[in-house]
Amino acid sequence: MKEGHPLKPFLPCGAKLLMLGSFPPKMEKWSMNFYYPNWQNDMWRIFGLVFFGDKNFFADESLKKYKETAIKRFLEEKGIAVADSAKAVFRKKGNASDAHLEVLENFDFLSALKSMPECLTLAATGQKSLETVFKTIPPSDLKIGESAEFSAFGRSFRIFRMPSSSRAYPMALERKAQFYKAMFCAIGIL
Repeated sequence: MKEGHPLKPFLPCGAKLLMLGSFPPKMEKWSMNFYYPNWQNDMWRIFGLVFFGDKNFFADESLKKYKETAIKRFLEEKGIAVADSAKAVFRKKGNASDAHLEVLENFDFLSALKSMPECLTLAATGQKSLETVFKTIPPSDLKIGESAEFSAFGRSFRIFRMPSSSRAYPMALERKAQFYKAMFCAIGIL
């Protein structure tokens, strides 16, 4: 059965970076009503480590929830937009694993970029996201942490391939944070 994306893209005014995940898990796995909502997903722990030296900066351990309001405020201040590369999917096994997601409809990230004149950077936060993005722009052979340039509607952009924030991805949290920190430094957000 086709499943449409339950969230609107988060595209704050003045965004300099658009981060694209793949697709959220089923709602029963959510700890908040925002991107990377699963308590087992480490994206907001990565942000806590990179920007504040504290993996739990955006987490409420006692409630096992992320601090949605604080995350959104922080993203607005830093100029970071967030969406997913898939607009609609079929879950082959009913779970959130990227390996079992069939993308039925892509998110129109080029229109999102066009609406954000200061945004010149795209970050694919995992392999499925990168594969989906490369259905729209020319693919590049990128390793984790690497970037490539592409052009659209008269503007030059850079896309980064980032490690997945899923705990299923076999890389330590601290190592993932190093890759994200390097990207944020390279584009002037950190």
